Amino acid sequence: MAAPPSRAPQAVLFACALNSVRSPMAESLLQQMFPQALYVRSAGVRKGELDPFAVAVMAELGQDISQHKPMTFEELDDWEGLNFDLIITLSPEAHHKALELTRTLAADVEYWPTPDPTGTDGSREQKLNAYREVCDGLLRRIRKRFSKVGAANG
Repeated sequence: MAAPPSRAPQAVLFACALNSVRSPMAESLLQQMFPQALYVRSAGVRKGELDPFAVAVMAELGQDISQHKPMTFEELDDWEGLNFDLIITLSPEAHHKALELTRTLAADVEYWPTPDPTGTDGSREQKLNAYREVCDGLLRRIRKRFSKVGAANG
Protein backbone atom coordinates (compact mmCIF):
# COMPACT_ATOMS: atom_id res chain seq x y z
CA MET A 1 0.00 0.00 0.00
CA ALA A 2 1.21 3.47 -0.83
CA ALA A 3 1.88 5.99 1.91
CA PRO A 4 -0.87 8.55 2.40
CA PRO A 5 -0.31 11.77 0.47
CA SER A 6 1.15 14.68 2.44
CA ARG A 7 -1.65 17.09 1.57
CA ALA A 8 -4.93 16.70 3.39
CA PRO A 9 -7.84 15.64 1.19
CA GLN A 10 -10.79 17.97 0.77
CA ALA A 11 -13.32 15.47 -0.61
CA VAL A 12 -13.48 11.87 0.63
CA LEU A 13 -15.53 8.98 -0.71
CA PHE A 14 -15.98 5.80 1.36
CA ALA A 15 -16.89 2.79 -0.76
CA CYS A 16 -17.96 -0.79 -0.06
CA ALA A 17 -20.04 -3.46 -1.74
CA LEU A 18 -23.60 -2.28 -0.97
CA ASN A 19 -23.37 1.15 0.74
CA SER A 20 -25.61 -0.19 3.50
CA VAL A 21 -23.35 -0.76 6.56
CA ARG A 22 -19.64 0.02 6.48
CA SER A 23 -19.45 2.99 4.12
CA PRO A 24 -22.42 4.90 5.62
CA MET A 25 -20.91 4.36 9.09
CA ALA A 26 -17.54 5.69 7.94
CA GLU A 27 -19.16 8.63 6.13
CA SER A 28 -21.07 9.64 9.26
CA LEU A 29 -18.05 9.24 11.56
CA LEU A 30 -15.78 11.39 9.41
CA GLN A 31 -18.48 13.98 8.70
CA GLN A 32 -19.14 14.30 12.45
CA MET A 33 -15.44 14.93 13.12
CA PHE A 34 -14.96 17.54 10.40
CA PRO A 35 -18.37 18.99 9.50
CA GLN A 36 -16.87 22.06 7.81
CA ALA A 37 -13.39 20.91 6.76
CA LEU A 38 -14.23 17.93 4.55
CA TYR A 39 -16.77 16.96 1.94
CA VAL A 40 -17.67 13.32 2.67
CA ARG A 41 -19.89 10.84 0.79
CA SER A 42 -20.25 7.09 0.42
CA ALA A 43 -21.20 4.70 -2.37
CA GLY A 44 -21.39 1.02 -3.16
CA VAL A 45 -20.59 -1.18 -6.11
CA ARG A 46 -24.19 -2.40 -5.94
CA LYS A 47 -27.17 -0.79 -4.24
CA GLY A 48 -28.22 -2.34 -0.95
CA GLU A 49 -30.77 -1.51 1.72
CA LEU A 50 -29.73 0.48 4.78
CA ASP A 51 -29.07 -2.01 7.57
CA PRO A 52 -31.06 -1.45 10.80
CA PHE A 53 -28.19 -2.76 12.95
CA ALA A 54 -25.90 -0.11 11.45
CA VAL A 55 -28.51 2.54 12.25
CA ALA A 56 -28.79 1.25 15.85
CA VAL A 57 -25.02 1.20 16.45
CA MET A 58 -24.55 4.71 15.05
CA ALA A 59 -27.47 5.94 17.20
CA GLU A 60 -25.55 4.71 20.26
CA LEU A 61 -22.88 7.27 19.28
CA GLY A 62 -25.48 9.99 18.81
CA GLN A 63 -25.28 9.84 15.00
CA ASP A 64 -28.43 9.44 12.92
CA ILE A 65 -27.88 7.62 9.63
CA SER A 66 -31.51 6.53 9.33
CA GLN A 67 -32.09 8.84 6.35
CA HIS A 68 -29.07 7.54 4.41
CA LYS A 69 -30.05 6.40 0.92
CA PRO A 70 -27.70 3.69 -0.39
CA MET A 71 -26.19 4.75 -3.69
CA THR A 72 -23.99 3.14 -6.32
CA PHE A 73 -20.89 4.74 -7.82
CA GLU A 74 -22.88 5.36 -11.01
CA GLU A 75 -25.78 7.01 -9.17
CA LEU A 76 -23.37 9.24 -7.25
CA ASP A 77 -21.64 10.17 -10.49
CA ASP A 78 -25.00 11.03 -12.12
CA TRP A 79 -26.19 12.92 -9.05
CA GLU A 80 -23.17 15.08 -8.24
CA GLY A 81 -20.12 13.75 -10.05
CA LEU A 82 -17.15 11.86 -8.67
CA ASN A 83 -15.06 14.86 -7.63
CA PHE A 84 -13.10 13.24 -4.81
CA ASP A 85 -9.41 13.46 -4.12
CA LEU A 86 -9.46 10.40 -1.83
CA ILE A 87 -11.45 7.18 -2.18
CA ILE A 88 -11.26 4.84 0.81
CA THR A 89 -12.42 1.34 -0.05
CA LEU A 90 -13.67 -1.04 2.62
CA SER A 91 -14.22 -4.22 0.59
CA PRO A 92 -12.26 -5.98 -2.17
CA GLU A 93 -15.08 -5.43 -4.66
CA ALA A 94 -15.14 -1.68 -3.98
CA HIS A 95 -11.36 -1.51 -4.18
CA HIS A 96 -11.34 -3.02 -7.67
CA LYS A 97 -14.10 -0.62 -8.75
CA ALA A 98 -12.22 2.41 -7.36
CA LEU A 99 -8.98 1.39 -9.09
CA GLU A 100 -10.94 1.06 -12.34
CA LEU A 101 -12.38 4.56 -11.85
CA THR A 102 -9.02 6.15 -11.12
CA ARG A 103 -7.89 5.38 -14.63
CA THR A 104 -9.87 8.50 -15.53
CA LEU A 105 -10.14 10.25 -12.14
CA ALA A 106 -7.32 12.02 -10.33
CA ALA A 107 -8.01 10.49 -6.93
CA ASP A 108 -5.88 8.59 -4.44
CA VAL A 109 -7.24 5.20 -3.37
CA GLU A 110 -6.64 3.62 0.03
CA TYR A 111 -7.79 0.12 0.92
CA TRP A 112 -8.98 -0.43 4.49
CA PRO A 113 -10.08 -4.09 4.65
CA THR A 114 -13.14 -4.05 6.89
CA PRO A 115 -15.13 -7.14 7.89
CA ASP A 116 -18.76 -7.35 6.85
CA PRO A 117 -20.83 -7.87 10.03
CA THR A 118 -24.04 -8.82 8.21
CA GLY A 119 -23.31 -12.55 8.31
CA THR A 120 -22.98 -12.67 12.09
CA ASP A 121 -25.16 -15.32 13.73
CA GLY A 122 -26.49 -15.31 17.27
CA SER A 123 -28.63 -13.11 19.46
CA ARG A 124 -29.46 -9.50 18.73
CA GLU A 125 -26.76 -8.44 21.19
CA GLN A 126 -24.15 -10.66 19.51
CA LYS A 127 -25.03 -9.14 16.14
CA LEU A 128 -24.90 -5.61 17.54
CA ASN A 129 -21.48 -6.38 19.03
CA ALA A 130 -20.19 -7.38 15.58
CA TYR A 131 -21.43 -4.07 14.15
CA ARG A 132 -19.91 -2.18 17.09
CA GLU A 133 -16.55 -3.81 16.40
CA VAL A 134 -16.70 -2.69 12.76
CA CYS A 135 -17.68 0.83 13.83
CA ASP A 136 -14.88 0.98 16.43
CA GLY A 137 -12.35 -0.21 13.84
CA LEU A 138 -13.48 2.43 11.36
CA LEU A 139 -13.32 5.12 14.03
CA ARG A 140 -9.74 4.15 14.94
CA ARG A 141 -8.65 4.21 11.29
CA ILE A 142 -10.39 7.52 10.64
CA ARG A 143 -8.82 9.16 13.71
CA LYS A 144 -5.37 7.94 12.70
CA ARG A 145 -5.69 8.84 9.00
CA PHE A 146 -7.30 12.24 9.50
CA SER A 147 -5.58 13.37 12.72
CA LYS A 148 -3.80 16.20 10.90
CA VAL A 149 -6.88 17.51 9.09
CA GLY A 150 -8.13 19.49 12.09
CA ALA A 151 -4.77 21.20 12.49
CA ALA A 152 -4.45 21.88 8.75
CA ASN A 153 -7.91 23.41 8.57
CA GLY A 154 -7.66 25.55 11.66
